[in-house]
Amino acid sequence: MTLSLIYARSENYCIGKEGQIPWHLPDEFAHFKRTTRGRPIIMGRRTYEDHESALPDRLNIVVTSAPDYPVAASVLVVPSFEAALSLAKEHHEDVFVVGGAGLFALAFPLADGVYETIVHTVVSDGDTFVPAFDFSGFRPTVLETHPSDARHPQAFTVTRYDRVPA
Repeated sequence: MTLSLIYARSENYCIGKEGQIPWHLPDEFAHFKRTTRGRPIIMGRRTYEDHESALPDRLNIVVTSAPDYPVAASVLVVPSFEAALSLAKEHHEDVFVVGGAGLFALAFPLADGVYETIVHTVVSDGDTFVPAFDFSGFRPTVLETHPSDARHPQAFTVTRYDRVPA
């Protein structure tokens, strides 16, 4: 199994504000869809609540301690990150953690790769932040540098980090 994290963050590591992503970047979202399509995605309850529906063309797995947590018909609920990993690997070799910050922190030590988008802005009033991960054991590859334009108020850079075998 290959485990990857995928997220977009601001320069000050913000990933959320009031339960929403604090920017609208269509091409960055297209990257997310393209990268995760056809693969299991693991998310926490709060991340699921941001959209309250299954992301199409993916196995959606929500981690929550509430076994009767209401979700869309095709979404699976599990009680732990470990249970999510076990279930995901039954369905596909490539698995993605898509949020939130707590799951990112749990997954990072196990991750084979990280797809990190840095949105070139500072979100001073954000309320959810991803840890500043130590990528010293990873090889970075810049996948895209996108300038701001009429559809993208902020510029962004997408980098894939691949863990270097020990």
